[in-house]
Amino acid sequence: MQSYSEFLDLSVGFPQEGYSVIDDELYFQDLNLMEMIETYGTPLRFTYLPMITKKIQQAKLLFQTAIIKNNYRGDYKYCYCTKSSHFRHIVEEALKNGIHLETSSAFDMPMIEALEKKGALTKDITVICNGFKTYQYKQYIIDMLHDGYKNIIPVLDNKEEFNLFDDEVELDTPCNLGIRIAAEEQPDSQFYTSRLGVRMEDVIDFYNNKISANPNFRVKLLHFFINSGITDSPYYWNELEKYVTLYCKFKKINPELDTLDIGGGMPFKDSLVFDFDYEYMVNEIVKRIKEICAEHDVVEPDIITEFGKYTVAEASGILYKVLGRKQQNDREKWLMLDGSFITNLPDVWALNQKYILLPINNWDAEYERVNLGGITCDGQDYYNQEAHMNSVFMPKTRKVQYLGFFNTGAYQEVLSGYGGIHHCLLPSPKHVIIRRNRDETFNFEVFGEEQNSKQVLKILGYS
Repeated sequence: MQSYSEFLDLSVGFPQEGYSVIDDELYFQDLNLMEMIETYGTPLRFTYLPMITKKIQQAKLLFQTAIIKNNYRGDYKYCYCTKSSHFRHIVEEALKNGIHLETSSAFDMPMIEALEKKGALTKDITVICNGFKTYQYKQYIIDMLHDGYKNIIPVLDNKEEFNLFDDEVELDTPCNLGIRIAAEEQPDSQFYTSRLGVRMEDVIDFYNNKISANPNFRVKLLHFFINSGITDSPYYWNELEKYVTLYCKFKKINPELDTLDIGGGMPFKDSLVFDFDYEYMVNEIVKRIKEICAEHDVVEPDIITEFGKYTVAEASGILYKVLGRKQQNDREKWLMLDGSFITNLPDVWALNQKYILLPINNWDAEYERVNLGGITCDGQDYYNQEAHMNSVFMPKTRKVQYLGFFNTGAYQEVLSGYGGIHHCLLPSPKHVIIRRNRDETFNFEVFGEEQNSKQVLKILGYS
């Protein structure tokens, strides 16, 4: 019978970029994963920071290339969507690449101030403030405007939000605003229109009636986000055309408008059969925006993107040990892991998200079909399908087996409630941050030890 290594190569083609097998063990970005496991144990979450820089530089190059190729007259700004991962090591790595930030709630703002005090950013950074504006969120924005952050742009999520800013008695500088368009949802959605943003047909009237006469405010940006993400589909292109057309109409009555924020949604590699033509999609977006603007005799806008998952997903993974094997009937074999999908990878449970799954060792062994089980006492704590097939296969062995889920860096830690309490009181796993030195050696830093019982009992009020 074939080995697991031969089976995977015939199924999807392997090795692939970033992954290699040496002496029967898996390497990720040249990292010896078995060595990491032997050093730090499992379950182990790791973040390889150089991947963040690689993804940002890739996107910036693609947009600059498309701008030159299409003789596009606007500029491009890459904003990192902080809600994907707020951790300092993530944001600081992203900021090394000359990018800007997009925020979603009040506490983002003191985080930005802390980064400025540390020297990780300067006050001329562009900050796109999305999300529903509470009074506290608004107050942070105004305070930072007064403190010299001239390029903060609060994006109005609803018409009433403008009153929060309009009520300010004194503004030292005119406040640049954005308006979010309430996008139409996909045909299979439970809703017709997004709950976020101002209705498309209301945007221009809202500007004319509420904003245009006020000298303290200038609407510089129009923002939309298509929930399906950036996809080569009739739905995406139709929505893009509608919103660019609105931009053109709005620009003619508001010459201050100069920026189109097309949101996030750039996909990340979540499968070994992932096939997405980034170059084609970026070029097509730039090309179509230019063409629509030309039809309406409007100068092309500057383009902003808010990439979150794309920025951070492929930088991280989580490694497990198989604690036990259970044959529950003639067909179903379970590998029980020393962690939980519900608590460590909540999108697996909540959204049926798939990630790249690979064994760390025993690649020369035969393969078998298995189900993976977490150790909570919850019937939904399992993983039994890959993105490219309705099964999971692992090496067939009685030896100690380790496996890893890869490209898990977006949202999973914050949705898990890092450092809090989790289902069945399972602890947060140890987390290691990996940097690369100038001589190409690796630098390891333990960001967080595995949570202990005293920390959990304190949160629960027992101590």
